[in-house]
Amino acid sequence: MPVKVAINGYGTIGKRVADAVAAQDDMRVIGVAKRRPTYEVRTAIGKGYPFYTITEENRADFKRRGLEVAGLLPDMLKEADIVVDCTPEDVGAENKPLYEKAGRPVIYQGGEEAELVEASFNAAANYKEAWGKRAVRVVSCNTTGLCRTLFPLYRDLGIEDVFAVMVRRAVDPQDAKKGPVNAITPALKVPTHHGPDVKTVIHDLPIQTMAVVVPTTLMHLHAIQVTLKKDVSAKDVIALWERTPRVRLVDGGEEVKSTSHVMELARELGRSRSDLFEIAVWRDGVSVVGRKLYYYQAVHQESDVVPENVDCIRSMLELETDPLRSIAKTDRGMGIPAPRK
Repeated sequence: MPVKVAINGYGTIGKRVADAVAAQDDMRVIGVAKRRPTYEVRTAIGKGYPFYTITEENRADFKRRGLEVAGLLPDMLKEADIVVDCTPEDVGAENKPLYEKAGRPVIYQGGEEAELVEASFNAAANYKEAWGKRAVRVVSCNTTGLCRTLFPLYRDLGIEDVFAVMVRRAVDPQDAKKGPVNAITPALKVPTHHGPDVKTVIHDLPIQTMAVVVPTTLMHLHAIQVTLKKDVSAKDVIALWERTPRVRLVDGGEEVKSTSHVMELARELGRSRSDLFEIAVWRDGVSVVGRKLYYYQAVHQESDVVPENVDCIRSMLELETDPLRSIAKTDRGMGIPAPRK
Protein backbone atom coordinates (compact mmCIF):
# COMPACT_ATOMS: atom_id res chain seq x y z
CA MET A 1 0.00 0.00 0.00
CA PRO A 2 1.35 3.47 -0.84
CA VAL A 3 2.20 5.57 2.21
CA LYS A 4 -0.16 8.47 2.85
CA VAL A 5 1.52 11.87 2.66
CA ALA A 6 -0.03 15.15 3.86
CA ILE A 7 1.45 18.47 2.76
CA ASN A 8 0.91 21.55 4.90
CA GLY A 9 1.63 24.66 2.85
CA TYR A 10 0.92 24.84 -0.86
CA GLY A 11 3.15 27.61 -2.17
CA THR A 12 6.46 27.58 -4.01
CA ILE A 13 7.76 24.37 -2.42
CA GLY A 14 4.53 22.70 -1.31
CA LYS A 15 2.95 22.50 -4.75
CA ARG A 16 6.13 21.02 -6.19
CA VAL A 17 6.45 18.48 -3.38
CA ALA A 18 2.83 17.45 -3.91
CA ASP A 19 3.46 16.74 -7.60
CA ALA A 20 6.70 14.89 -6.83
CA VAL A 21 4.98 12.68 -4.25
CA ALA A 22 2.09 12.02 -6.62
CA ALA A 23 4.62 10.82 -9.23
CA GLN A 24 5.86 8.00 -6.91
CA ASP A 25 4.27 4.58 -6.97
CA ASP A 26 4.94 3.98 -3.26
CA MET A 27 3.33 7.24 -2.05
CA ARG A 28 -0.02 9.00 -2.26
CA VAL A 29 -1.02 12.61 -1.55
CA ILE A 30 -3.95 12.37 0.86
CA GLY A 31 -4.30 16.13 1.28
CA VAL A 32 -2.76 19.58 0.99
CA ALA A 33 -3.47 22.49 3.31
CA LYS A 34 -3.28 26.24 2.90
CA ARG A 35 -4.48 29.20 4.90
CA ARG A 36 -5.58 31.57 2.12
CA PRO A 37 -7.74 30.90 -0.97
CA THR A 38 -5.14 31.74 -3.67
CA TYR A 39 -5.14 30.67 -7.31
CA GLU A 40 -2.98 27.71 -6.26
CA VAL A 41 -5.95 26.24 -4.41
CA ARG A 42 -7.91 25.97 -7.64
CA THR A 43 -5.01 24.27 -9.41
CA ALA A 44 -4.61 21.79 -6.54
CA ILE A 45 -8.30 20.93 -6.56
CA GLY A 46 -8.08 20.57 -10.34
CA LYS A 47 -5.34 17.98 -9.88
CA GLY A 48 -7.54 15.99 -7.53
CA TYR A 49 -5.69 16.76 -4.30
CA PRO A 50 -8.05 16.85 -1.31
CA PHE A 51 -7.80 20.38 0.06
CA TYR A 52 -7.79 21.41 3.72
CA THR A 53 -7.44 24.71 5.51
CA ILE A 54 -6.45 25.84 9.00
CA THR A 55 -9.38 27.45 10.87
CA GLU A 56 -13.15 27.70 10.55
CA GLU A 57 -12.69 31.35 9.57
CA ASN A 58 -10.39 30.24 6.75
CA ARG A 59 -12.97 27.68 5.69
CA ALA A 60 -15.57 30.48 5.46
CA ASP A 61 -13.19 32.50 3.23
CA PHE A 62 -12.80 29.51 0.93
CA LYS A 63 -16.54 28.98 0.76
CA ARG A 64 -17.14 32.63 -0.21
CA ARG A 65 -14.81 32.03 -3.14
CA GLY A 66 -16.74 28.92 -4.15
CA LEU A 67 -13.99 26.58 -2.96
CA GLU A 68 -15.08 23.59 -0.92
CA VAL A 69 -12.53 22.08 1.44
CA ALA A 70 -12.35 18.57 2.84
CA GLY A 71 -11.77 19.75 6.39
CA LEU A 72 -9.27 21.41 8.69
CA LEU A 73 -5.59 20.62 9.20
CA PRO A 74 -6.14 18.26 12.18
CA ASP A 75 -8.56 16.24 10.02
CA MET A 76 -5.85 15.83 7.36
CA LEU A 77 -3.25 14.80 9.92
CA LYS A 78 -5.48 11.98 11.18
CA GLU A 79 -5.37 10.38 7.71
CA ALA A 80 -1.61 10.76 7.13
CA ASP A 81 1.37 8.48 7.71
CA ILE A 82 3.70 11.50 7.47
CA VAL A 83 3.37 15.25 6.97
CA VAL A 84 5.64 17.51 4.92
CA ASP A 85 5.58 21.04 6.32
CA CYS A 86 6.10 23.52 3.47
CA THR A 87 4.83 26.59 5.32
CA PRO A 88 6.77 29.90 5.34
CA GLU A 89 9.95 30.28 7.38
CA ASP A 90 9.46 29.87 11.15
CA VAL A 91 5.81 28.77 10.78
CA GLY A 92 6.89 25.14 10.89
CA ALA A 93 8.19 25.64 14.42
CA GLU A 94 4.79 27.04 15.41
CA ASN A 95 3.13 23.95 13.91
CA LYS A 96 5.32 21.43 15.73
CA PRO A 97 3.03 21.02 18.80
CA LEU A 98 0.12 20.24 16.47
CA TYR A 99 2.11 17.51 14.70
CA GLU A 100 3.27 16.06 18.00
CA LYS A 101 -0.29 16.00 19.31
CA ALA A 102 -1.37 14.14 16.18
CA GLY A 103 1.54 11.72 16.62
CA ARG A 104 2.75 12.16 13.05
CA PRO A 105 6.36 12.24 11.82
CA VAL A 106 7.14 15.48 10.00
CA ILE A 107 9.58 16.85 7.45
CA TYR A 108 10.42 20.56 7.77
CA GLN A 109 12.12 22.81 5.22
CA GLY A 110 15.42 24.65 5.42
CA GLY A 111 13.91 27.87 6.72
CA GLU A 112 13.52 26.21 10.12
CA GLU A 113 16.35 25.99 12.65
CA ALA A 114 18.38 22.78 12.85
CA GLU A 115 17.66 22.63 16.59
CA LEU A 116 13.98 22.01 15.82
CA VAL A 117 14.64 18.51 14.47
CA GLU A 118 16.48 15.25 15.12
CA ALA A 119 18.46 15.42 11.86
CA SER A 120 19.05 17.58 8.81
CA PHE A 121 18.91 15.80 5.45
CA ASN A 122 20.49 15.46 2.05
CA ALA A 123 19.76 12.23 0.21
CA ALA A 124 23.25 11.47 -1.10
CA ALA A 125 25.22 12.72 1.90
CA ASN A 126 23.37 11.39 4.96
CA TYR A 127 20.27 9.45 3.92
CA LYS A 128 20.50 6.99 6.83
CA GLU A 129 20.58 9.71 9.50
CA ALA A 130 16.85 10.28 8.91
CA TRP A 131 16.06 6.54 9.21
CA GLY A 132 13.05 6.09 11.46
CA LYS A 133 13.25 9.66 12.82
CA ARG A 134 10.13 11.64 13.82
CA ALA A 135 11.30 15.16 12.88
CA VAL A 136 13.77 15.90 10.08
CA ARG A 137 14.68 19.06 8.18
CA VAL A 138 15.46 19.05 4.45
CA VAL A 139 18.17 21.71 4.25
CA SER A 140 17.73 24.92 2.25
CA CYS A 141 18.16 25.36 -1.49
CA ASN A 142 21.67 26.82 -1.12
CA THR A 143 22.77 24.16 1.36
CA THR A 144 21.34 21.44 -0.86
CA GLY A 145 23.25 22.88 -3.81
CA LEU A 146 26.52 22.91 -1.89
CA CYS A 147 26.00 19.37 -0.58
CA ARG A 148 25.22 18.00 -4.04
CA THR A 149 28.59 18.94 -5.54
CA LEU A 150 30.80 18.92 -2.44
CA PHE A 151 29.80 15.52 -1.05
CA PRO A 152 31.22 13.43 -3.94
CA LEU A 153 34.47 15.42 -3.69
CA TYR A 154 34.55 14.87 0.08
CA ARG A 155 33.79 11.14 -0.28
CA ASP A 156 36.11 10.28 -3.19
CA LEU A 157 38.92 12.85 -3.12
CA GLY A 158 39.00 14.33 0.37
CA ILE A 159 38.64 18.03 1.17
CA GLU A 160 40.96 20.19 3.26
CA ASP A 161 38.78 23.32 3.13
CA VAL A 162 36.03 25.08 1.18
CA PHE A 163 35.30 28.75 0.60
CA ALA A 164 32.09 29.63 -1.22
CA VAL A 165 30.33 32.86 -2.13
CA MET A 166 26.54 32.74 -2.58
CA VAL A 167 25.20 35.22 -5.12
CA ARG A 168 21.56 35.07 -4.11
CA ARG A 169 18.43 36.05 -5.98
CA ALA A 170 16.42 38.77 -4.21
CA VAL A 171 12.99 37.08 -4.34
CA ASP A 172 11.16 34.30 -6.16
CA PRO A 173 9.66 35.25 -9.54
CA GLN A 174 6.10 35.70 -8.27
CA ASP A 175 7.11 37.84 -5.28
CA ALA A 176 6.54 41.23 -6.93
CA LYS A 177 5.68 42.89 -3.61
CA LYS A 178 9.29 42.51 -2.45
CA GLY A 179 11.28 43.64 -5.45
CA PRO A 180 13.60 43.19 -7.20
CA VAL A 181 15.34 46.40 -6.18
CA ASN A 182 18.16 48.38 -7.74
CA ALA A 183 20.85 47.30 -5.29
CA ILE A 184 23.42 44.65 -4.44
CA THR A 185 23.26 43.85 -0.74
CA PRO A 186 26.13 42.11 1.07
CA ALA A 187 25.44 39.81 4.00
CA LEU A 188 27.34 41.75 6.65
CA LYS A 189 27.24 38.98 9.22
CA VAL A 190 30.20 36.92 8.01
CA PRO A 191 30.91 34.09 7.66
CA THR A 192 27.28 33.45 6.71
CA HIS A 193 25.07 30.68 8.07
CA HIS A 194 25.42 28.54 4.93
CA GLY A 195 28.67 26.91 6.05
CA PRO A 196 27.37 25.78 9.45
CA ASP A 197 24.22 24.57 7.72
CA VAL A 198 26.24 22.36 5.36
CA LYS A 199 27.93 20.91 8.45
CA THR A 200 24.56 19.74 9.80
CA VAL A 201 24.75 17.23 6.93
CA ILE A 202 28.49 16.74 6.18
CA HIS A 203 29.53 17.11 9.78
CA ASP A 204 33.30 17.51 9.63
CA LEU A 205 33.57 19.50 6.38
CA PRO A 206 35.75 22.61 6.86
CA ILE A 207 33.73 25.29 5.04
CA GLN A 208 33.30 29.06 5.21
CA THR A 209 30.80 31.11 3.21
CA MET A 210 29.85 34.66 2.29
CA ALA A 211 26.81 35.95 0.41
CA VAL A 212 25.41 38.89 -1.54
CA VAL A 213 21.84 39.48 -2.68
CA VAL A 214 21.36 40.72 -6.25
CA PRO A 215 18.29 42.11 -8.10
CA THR A 216 17.20 38.99 -9.97
CA THR A 217 14.52 36.37 -9.40
CA LEU A 218 15.85 33.45 -11.43
CA MET A 219 18.46 31.45 -9.51
CA HIS A 220 21.29 31.54 -7.01
CA LEU A 221 24.87 31.34 -8.28
CA HIS A 222 27.74 29.94 -6.21
CA ALA A 223 31.45 30.65 -6.76
CA ILE A 224 33.32 27.87 -4.97
CA GLN A 225 36.97 27.21 -4.12
CA VAL A 226 37.93 23.78 -2.73
CA THR A 227 41.33 22.62 -1.49
CA LEU A 228 41.47 18.90 -2.26
CA LYS A 229 43.54 16.23 -0.53
CA LYS A 230 44.43 14.49 -3.80
CA ASP A 231 46.08 15.64 -7.01
CA VAL A 232 43.42 15.46 -9.73
CA SER A 233 42.64 17.24 -12.98
CA ALA A 234 39.57 19.25 -13.90
CA LYS A 235 38.67 16.36 -16.22
CA ASP A 236 38.69 13.95 -13.24
CA VAL A 237 36.37 16.23 -11.25
CA ILE A 238 33.98 16.64 -14.16
CA ALA A 239 33.88 12.87 -14.66
CA LEU A 240 33.00 12.45 -10.97
CA TRP A 241 30.12 14.92 -11.22
CA GLU A 242 28.88 13.24 -14.41
CA ARG A 243 28.39 10.11 -12.30
CA THR A 244 26.63 12.06 -9.55
CA PRO A 245 22.81 12.13 -9.36
CA ARG A 246 21.12 15.52 -9.58
CA VAL A 247 24.16 17.35 -10.96
CA ARG A 248 23.92 18.64 -14.55
CA LEU A 249 26.98 19.84 -16.45
CA VAL A 250 26.32 22.81 -18.74
CA ASP A 251 28.61 24.56 -21.24
CA GLY A 252 29.26 28.22 -21.89
CA GLY A 253 30.51 27.14 -25.32
CA GLU A 254 26.96 25.99 -26.08
CA GLU A 255 25.62 29.44 -25.14
CA VAL A 256 24.68 28.50 -21.59
CA LYS A 257 26.48 31.51 -20.15
CA SER A 258 24.14 32.78 -17.44
CA THR A 259 21.39 31.77 -15.05
CA SER A 260 18.83 32.97 -17.60
CA HIS A 261 20.30 30.52 -20.10
CA VAL A 262 20.11 27.72 -17.53
CA MET A 263 16.42 28.44 -16.98
CA GLU A 264 15.86 28.53 -20.75
CA LEU A 265 17.50 25.10 -20.90
CA ALA A 266 14.96 23.84 -18.35
CA ARG A 267 12.18 25.18 -20.59
CA GLU A 268 13.70 23.45 -23.61
CA LEU A 269 13.77 20.21 -21.63
CA GLY A 270 10.00 20.57 -21.20
CA ARG A 271 10.17 20.66 -17.42
CA SER A 272 6.98 21.34 -15.49
CA ARG A 273 7.10 24.97 -14.25
CA SER A 274 10.52 25.18 -15.98
CA ASP A 275 12.02 23.53 -12.90
CA LEU A 276 15.66 22.44 -12.79
CA PHE A 277 15.87 19.97 -9.93
CA GLU A 278 19.56 19.36 -10.63
CA ILE A 279 22.44 21.66 -9.72
CA ALA A 280 23.92 23.17 -12.88
CA VAL A 281 27.74 23.25 -12.99
CA TRP A 282 29.59 25.04 -15.79
CA ARG A 283 31.91 22.44 -17.33
CA ASP A 284 34.11 25.12 -18.88
CA GLY A 285 34.24 27.00 -15.56
CA VAL A 286 35.91 24.10 -13.72
CA SER A 287 39.62 24.67 -13.08
CA VAL A 288 42.26 22.96 -10.93
CA VAL A 289 45.44 24.81 -9.92
CA GLY A 290 47.63 22.61 -7.76
CA ARG A 291 45.11 21.14 -5.35
CA LYS A 292 42.78 24.15 -5.59
CA LEU A 293 39.54 23.45 -7.42
CA TYR A 294 37.47 26.39 -8.68
CA TYR A 295 33.96 26.13 -10.10
CA TYR A 296 30.61 27.89 -10.54
CA GLN A 297 27.21 26.36 -10.02
CA ALA A 298 23.61 27.55 -10.34
CA VAL A 299 20.78 26.60 -7.99
CA HIS A 300 17.11 26.82 -8.95
CA GLN A 301 15.84 27.88 -5.54
CA GLU A 302 12.23 26.92 -6.29
CA SER A 303 12.89 23.26 -7.01
CA ASP A 304 16.25 21.71 -6.04
CA VAL A 305 15.02 20.59 -2.58
CA VAL A 306 11.91 18.87 -3.95
CA PRO A 307 13.36 15.42 -4.72
CA GLU A 308 15.14 15.49 -1.35
CA ASN A 309 11.74 15.65 0.37
CA VAL A 310 10.66 12.47 -1.41
CA ASP A 311 13.79 10.59 -0.38
CA CYS A 312 13.42 11.87 3.17
CA ILE A 313 9.95 10.30 3.33
CA ARG A 314 11.43 6.93 2.36
CA SER A 315 14.16 7.16 4.99
CA MET A 316 11.91 8.32 7.84
CA LEU A 317 9.30 5.66 7.11
CA GLU A 318 11.96 2.98 6.51
CA LEU A 319 10.74 2.23 2.99
CA GLU A 320 14.14 1.87 1.29
CA THR A 321 17.50 1.17 2.92
CA ASP A 322 19.73 2.15 -0.02
CA PRO A 323 20.02 5.90 -0.73
CA LEU A 324 21.00 5.39 -4.37
CA ARG A 325 17.97 3.18 -5.00
CA SER A 326 15.70 5.79 -3.42
CA ILE A 327 17.30 8.58 -5.45
CA ALA A 328 16.94 6.58 -8.66
CA LYS A 329 13.29 5.78 -7.92
CA THR A 330 12.46 9.39 -7.07
CA ASP A 331 14.20 10.68 -10.18
CA ARG A 332 12.47 8.21 -12.50
CA GLY A 333 9.09 9.34 -11.21
CA MET A 334 10.01 13.02 -11.57
CA GLY A 335 11.65 12.68 -14.99
CA ILE A 336 15.16 13.59 -13.77
CA PRO A 337 17.77 11.89 -15.98
CA ALA A 338 20.00 9.26 -14.40
CA PRO A 339 23.74 10.05 -14.25
CA ARG A 340 26.33 8.29 -16.36
CA LYS A 341 27.45 4.88 -15.10
